[in-house]
Amino acid sequence: MRSIGRSILAMGIAAGMASAAQATQGVTDEEIVIGSNGDLSGIFAAFNVGAIKAAQQVFEEVNEAGGIHGRKIRFVVEDHGYQVPKAVQNFNKLVNSDQVFAMILNLGTPHNIAGFPIMASKEVANVGPLTAARQMLEGDIAFKYAGFSSYYDQLRAGVEYLAGETGAKEVCAMYIPSDFGLEIQQGAKEEAEELGLTWAAETTHKPDEQDFVGSIQKLRDAGCDIVATALGVRQTIVAFGTAKKLGWTDVSFIGSSAGFNTAVAKVPEGVTEGYYAAAGWVDFEDRLDVPEVKEWADKYQAFAGQPADTAAQLGYSAAKTLVMALEAAGEDLTSESFRTAMEELKYDDVVNDVPIDVGADHQGGNLIIISKIDGGKWVEVGRVDPSESN
Repeated sequence: MRSIGRSILAMGIAAGMASAAQATQGVTDEEIVIGSNGDLSGIFAAFNVGAIKAAQQVFEEVNEAGGIHGRKIRFVVEDHGYQVPKAVQNFNKLVNSDQVFAMILNLGTPHNIAGFPIMASKEVANVGPLTAARQMLEGDIAFKYAGFSSYYDQLRAGVEYLAGETGAKEVCAMYIPSDFGLEIQQGAKEEAEELGLTWAAETTHKPDEQDFVGSIQKLRDAGCDIVATALGVRQTIVAFGTAKKLGWTDVSFIGSSAGFNTAVAKVPEGVTEGYYAAAGWVDFEDRLDVPEVKEWADKYQAFAGQPADTAAQLGYSAAKTLVMALEAAGEDLTSESFRTAMEELKYDDVVNDVPIDVGADHQGGNLIIISKIDGGKWVEVGRVDPSESN
């Protein structure tokens, strides 16, 4: 009897271990839990609020159609207000309490970096973060998936473009001295050096700074022809507007994808007319003659009660990528089957006008689009496809 009892106990333990091994965090027979940790109230809220609404729209449509292999998506969203300590607190909640399977649209370079160990400990994928920093794909990239080209590559392409178009000789920068700003400064500086241009001056700024008169005067006195910016959305507007108010117009200001936002283009009285940005996608507004783009913009406005914007573009892209990979991963959804599906994912992102090919390097798109604000909207003026130079 003791022998039989031990056998039954051993079988029970083995079954329990097998069940535990097969369990996947955030996945049940009924649902898949997806999280997001972003800035809904801070200096980059203009990149996040619309993105969350666009993702919610995609997920609601999926759920109404029966879900993914019978599972509904439950979307849990947290706001860190661009504060790293709050972001860490949110990551702990989402990963360890809400037990999300994957995350999308996590905003902020230092914020994502702080969350990487927490997400990796539970094999939680980080899909389409709202930052284009190279750190999103450094180290172990098993659970990291970037949406578009990096800040570094964007600024190198942007400085090269402006130097060719304007004959610029002196390059400068205004930036928040975080991982975010330092990458943009580095990209602009290294491209300037490679082109034989002079790195003339730079100014650093706090995330809540709003008075740029002294900094603009310093950069003007240094003879800057190009100013690379890595600031918050409102800061970008104020800094560029300050230069215009001071009569400094023989200079080109250029940002990365972090400055490529509808809110920057729509400032009244043309304050930001002439500002450049190098980003990883094409703004939708100048392409509303494309039926699929127009249909998406109209559907988003009906859903959100407000016009589509840059953030909505990014939210749609990240959510669509996630959904396609979840479907391709099959009924037996695990972190490994999801990774395989992501690496095999290829499609044309018509709304962002970028071909997506995640592949083994985990970077969805690699185009660099240079745009300029003209008539209150972003207009493409240049394009770089790094794959064509390889």
